[in-house]
Amino acid sequence: MDDTVIEREVRDITALLLEDYGGGRDIDRLNVFDKPDKQKIIDLTEKLLKLVFPGFYREKTFKMYNAQNGLSVLIEDVFYRLRQQIVLALRYREGSDPSDEERREAEAYAICSAFFRRLPAVRTLVESDLQADFQGDPAATSTEEIILAYPGLMASTVNRIAHELYLLGVPLIPRLMTEYAHSRTGIDIHPGATIGRAFFIDHGTGIVIGETAEIGENVKIYQGVTIGALSTRAGQDLRGKKRHPTIEDNVTIYSGASVLGGATVIGAGSVIGGNAFITRSIPKGTRVSIKNQELEYDFGSGSEGRTENLQQSEEWYYII
Repeated sequence: MDDTVIEREVRDITALLLEDYGGGRDIDRLNVFDKPDKQKIIDLTEKLLKLVFPGFYREKTFKMYNAQNGLSVLIEDVFYRLRQQIVLALRYREGSDPSDEERREAEAYAICSAFFRRLPAVRTLVESDLQADFQGDPAATSTEEIILAYPGLMASTVNRIAHELYLLGVPLIPRLMTEYAHSRTGIDIHPGATIGRAFFIDHGTGIVIGETAEIGENVKIYQGVTIGALSTRAGQDLRGKKRHPTIEDNVTIYSGASVLGGATVIGAGSVIGGNAFITRSIPKGTRVSIKNQELEYDFGSGSEGRTENLQQSEEWYYII
């Protein structure tokens, strides 16, 4: 095909899209420099993981001749670049004056300083998660294996980092961080969720935890669990309201269970069985399960085609 034909086609398509971009819609914005850079946030998230787990993520840009020098270089790099991204993110805070760049610069610096000073407390929580993972999973051969390989610990650690920025009022960036972890692990935890110490995610794929969820200490959840809202049909009218459940201390929620609603409280020490659908509060110490299922076993020709109907029996408090 003649190159001029392709060039003409490209020109026509370019003109078509430029005309379409002039529609004034939210998706038509062309300025890529007035908002946080997604790829830079991902890079910063990975560098923050190096600060949380200093012996597990190698830094490629410098040699660590001693811990103090290496740490100083890493902190300076992350501090400087995170502050730049926060300045951009603050433009998107409700009521922000886009022209007040000086105020945003000063506020971003103060936020970064406060955030970095909270990292020791974050690391204390991460250590409690790590120990909960190790004690709760007999398949784990070492804590090193959990740090390097377990998606649950990665997701909860990124969430704990992002949650601090969320509490400091930073728009956009905390969600970009947790969505990066979501893309890597299949675990979706909103940075607004409040999570206590010794949080254990077992397997993890398909877990969803909403923004206003409150999770206590020593809570264990399995794959496919949703801690979500009952309905979002009211849309933006629900912003700022408690939409997600409260899970008290020492609760276990098994795979596929859904716990929904801002008024729903799962009492301390309760156990929620697999595939349960909970939309009201559960008292402390309650064991919840689907009612007995009848299973049919076909033993095949080797057993003369014998079939049996067997009921699963559980001495649990049946709530649904």
